[in-house]
Amino acid sequence: MATRIVILGLSHDHVWTNLEALAAQPDAEIVAAFGSHQRLREQFSSQYDRPTFKTSEPLFESVEADAAYVFSSNAEGAAFAVSAAKRGLHVLIEKPMAATLVQADEMLAAASENGVRLVVNWPFAWWPQMQHAIRLAQDGTIGRVWNVKYRAAHAGPKELGCSDEFCEWLFDPQLNGGGGALMDYCCYGAVLARALLGVPTSVTGLMGNFCKDSITVEDNALIAMKYPQGMATAEASWTQIGKLTSYTTAIYGTKGTLLVEPRDGGRLLLATQAAPEGSPVELPKQPSYLRDSASHFLHVISGGEDQMPLCEAEACRDAQEILEAGLLASRDGCEVDLPITT
Repeated sequence: MATRIVILGLSHDHVWTNLEALAAQPDAEIVAAFGSHQRLREQFSSQYDRPTFKTSEPLFESVEADAAYVFSSNAEGAAFAVSAAKRGLHVLIEKPMAATLVQADEMLAAASENGVRLVVNWPFAWWPQMQHAIRLAQDGTIGRVWNVKYRAAHAGPKELGCSDEFCEWLFDPQLNGGGGALMDYCCYGAVLARALLGVPTSVTGLMGNFCKDSITVEDNALIAMKYPQGMATAEASWTQIGKLTSYTTAIYGTKGTLLVEPRDGGRLLLATQAAPEGSPVELPKQPSYLRDSASHFLHVISGGEDQMPLCEAEACRDAQEILEAGLLASRDGCEVDLPITT
């Protein structure tokens, strides 16, 4: 029997590529969606010929489901995820999983209490070169990892072609999570650092609106993470011209360095003392459950033991704490110790 999946929220532009991957799965069925924007409901109906709803309650009352995809604002999406989990639905939610650490903890608690799986989708988790870089870093190929750097950057959501519905909440600090570029893009470096180095002992941050007079949230941000024997940085920019350095990952170890080129077709380069200029690493064939978010989600909820480290709920919860610490540090000009105390 196919896994029946409802879509909770349509205002995150990543929803459409993830729905394409889901629709291609023979053992999954998209059954319905809700969204507050009529244009997005019409787009969904025209593409998938399934019912849509303006709010979530009528959807839950009208259809039977096994799981939910959540693609809304960070603040609203967390509430939708909790609601779905309490109904016994497995949940896939788009990064960074929540607007606040409190929401992230509520999501983990709801999943645990109701015996469902919670998976967080990260677009860069499905790059074969990123998957293999994480594997090499974890198996000791470059020695002990002591530094992780990731820069997410483009010229801005509007300039990138993001929808009005997406930008509406990206530029709203309450819906996005207290910030703009920091929440949207530092989250990638935060979760990658968490996967490879664990939880940092402290975090510092810097953010500002340096170029875009048309928005009130920050357009650039940086989070620095301190570890007992290492460090990591997560950079975010909504004002970068050109693609140089965008979405590039560097992983430094005591015996080598890995450079992950971005997106489909990007290479993985390895530098060592014997080959300091670096050379391409042949990428092994990846298991089918790492092909895309849908393949991975269905694998996890069917009992598959292997999970992409970036998508594990606990790791993503810790990344949320790093983000919150970075936000606090940026605002107050201080260093924030982890765990955050309230």
